[in-house]
Amino acid sequence: MTVVSVSMPEKLLNRIDEFADGHGYTGRSEVVREASRNLLGEFEDAKLEDRRLMAVVTVLFDYETTSVEERMMRLRHEHEGLVASNFHNHVGSRYCMELFVLEGSLTEISTFVGKVRATTDTLTVDYSVTPVDEFGEGVEAASGHGHGHDAGDEAGDGAE
Repeated sequence: MTVVSVSMPEKLLNRIDEFADGHGYTGRSEVVREASRNLLGEFEDAKLEDRRLMAVVTVLFDYETTSVEERMMRLRHEHEGLVASNFHNHVGSRYCMELFVLEGSLTEISTFVGKVRATTDTLTVDYSVTPVDEFGEGVEAASGHGHGHDAGDEAGDGAE
């Protein structure tokens, strides 16, 4: 087996070690291998290829110590044709949550999620993908495919 050197923050390495110990893994290498296989397999589902999909992507970050918010804004505009909706909300005193609703192909969604994950200093990135082509033609007209960018205030009421 080939040995690979990977740089990561000490905090993440500690979490991996704790996870390995708590879940019966032989060590961090086994955890990293499994995580890598899962990540690479996420978007290889043949059932989703050539289908119209919707995805929800949720990003949590610390706005006091990072420029993640600026990067999220750039991604939103860079992928304007893919981002059906975007919501920003404050979480506690120093965190922000960015939620994206995407509509597009598996490749487009995969590319967007990859860019979000590659953004330095995100705390979490979660997503789900749902095929929407099976709902029929009437859904497209009723779903309101606007490309609005909702910015929530601290109360989370969506007011700008």
